[in-house]
Amino acid sequence: MSQFDSKEFLKHCTSQAGVYRMYNQSEEVIYVGKAKNLKKRLSTYFQKTQQHPKTLALVANIHHIDVTVVHSETDALILENDYIKQYMPKYNVLLRDDKSYPYIFLSDHKHPRLAYHRGAKRLKGQYFGPYPNGGAVKDSLHLLQKLFPIRQCQDSYYRARSRPCLQYQIGRCSGPCVDKISEYDYQQQVNLVRLFLKGRNDEVIHALIDKMEQAANKFEYEQAAVYRDQIESLRKVSEQQEVSKARGDLDVIGIAYQGGMACFHLLSIRQGKINGSRSYFPKVPSNTELDEVLSSFMLQFYLNTEQRIDLPSEIIVAETFEAAHPLAQVLKDQGHNIQLRFAKDIRGDRAKFLGLAQTNAQTALDSRMAHKANIEQRYQLLEEVLNFEGSIQHMECFDISHTMGEATVASCVVFDRSGPKSSNYRRFNIKGITPGDDYAAMAQVIERRIKALNSGQVKPDIMFIDGGLGQLKAAEAIVDKHLEDPQMRPLLIGVAKGEGRKAGLETLIMGGSHDRVNLDSHSSALHLIQHIRDESHRFAIAGHRGQRQKKRMTSTLEGIPGIGPKKRKALIQNLGGIQGVKAASVAELTKVPGISKDLAQLLFDSLRDS
Repeated sequence: MSQFDSKEFLKHCTSQAGVYRMYNQSEEVIYVGKAKNLKKRLSTYFQKTQQHPKTLALVANIHHIDVTVVHSETDALILENDYIKQYMPKYNVLLRDDKSYPYIFLSDHKHPRLAYHRGAKRLKGQYFGPYPNGGAVKDSLHLLQKLFPIRQCQDSYYRARSRPCLQYQIGRCSGPCVDKISEYDYQQQVNLVRLFLKGRNDEVIHALIDKMEQAANKFEYEQAAVYRDQIESLRKVSEQQEVSKARGDLDVIGIAYQGGMACFHLLSIRQGKINGSRSYFPKVPSNTELDEVLSSFMLQFYLNTEQRIDLPSEIIVAETFEAAHPLAQVLKDQGHNIQLRFAKDIRGDRAKFLGLAQTNAQTALDSRMAHKANIEQRYQLLEEVLNFEGSIQHMECFDISHTMGEATVASCVVFDRSGPKSSNYRRFNIKGITPGDDYAAMAQVIERRIKALNSGQVKPDIMFIDGGLGQLKAAEAIVDKHLEDPQMRPLLIGVAKGEGRKAGLETLIMGGSHDRVNLDSHSSALHLIQHIRDESHRFAIAGHRGQRQKKRMTSTLEGIPGIGPKKRKALIQNLGGIQGVKAASVAELTKVPGISKDLAQLLFDSLRDS
């Protein structure tokens, strides 16, 4: 039990508005809260009649409390949100969403480019969105490429073109880089894209009908057929899109909460059209009431202005919550005149949208809970198969990837009781070994991981080694060398591929005894091992390919005197890659910043000689 003297603390506590931080014995912030009256609010934690399990667990861990007095409740709201983001306290509901919303960007160039954009709006041009997730933006860009032949290539690639690219050949770009379309016609297509992205599909169709008729009257039947195909495609898209008669920019939030898990499903509606949707699963401490979960989600989601640049004019939420009025006031003070509405206040299209959000929230939560139950069952079966004492909480798997010894990369992926923990995945660039020596590579990555364990990182219960007996022995030698304490030693298991490398035929090689275990191909325990092994393999290959590509992109230029890392980067960026550099003339090379005429001639001659 904590030795915190609540009576003495409350005797001197202020009754003003403010924010409080609760610390444990290790000086970690375990809870952040706000109050109109700090003394009154904090006294509720220490009442003798207090029976709420979450509060009792929190109070038992309090070592001391700090308070910060503010001028108003809205100031307290902002400061509380800042503290939660800073400390990520154990007993607060946490929304782990550190990514900004993506947009579709239409650049302000002579030949504008359509592109995916995330982050600050520094580039000149128009931004359409926001979209709830990157997949929605990529799907929209793919659709636009089919409907309107606007370029989507990088500017460096665009400037380096001397002949049409593959996108032009398959009808996905009109080829403005090589004058395959007039500037007037290109701008007309750009204008149609703008209208489409604003949701004005009918205007786009009418404009294309006029162009088709004009082309037909001039006997330009091929061009008229192009417009006809565009019109047909647009009509199909318009039929598939759900559009509300009530225009406006809305965020509609559905809620599902059961079994200690919460799902908030956001429908992003802009100008009456659904831009996309996304489900959020905040981290919820046990025995937390729905009002606290909802209040925490709404405050963290909408006060995170670094991530949410554009806010809607209306937010519709399935349930009311205590912090609704202060949140609206804070947003108003920040210049956002947003109307907060709830299920009881809406009718018509808005009610339909909310019903859709609610259905999606419940479906997503059911799916997440089923997945969690499935993962738990797999862990239990694995414990039985391995005769593991206690429960497996943390597993890691290691794999090596290279091409004939080139760019060797090792991966370490982490699974906990809820499945993959991607934030803890790590890659290791392997150096100083004989190229292609997988045993030495495995020994190096295990040694680097074990040294991290000795510095205080979480000890894995099991370390899977992707490979046969040789890789397992290399790992065992390192563990024996660095971990003398039996309590610190993880269980090592080699995962050897079966005949023909077929899934289901894997053999487990147990560390120490080197006994071989073959599980039934339908075993859920084997499926869990296959999952972590496949993740490790995928993660290693992705890292290896990135290193290999990076090396090949720069290796041609590395041996040329006077061409250092900055100039290599400038050449590749300005000339559209290494092939663009090779194809460039001396005059084109001198246009790259930092490349003199003499250096351009040397570079030109060196590339021709090679």
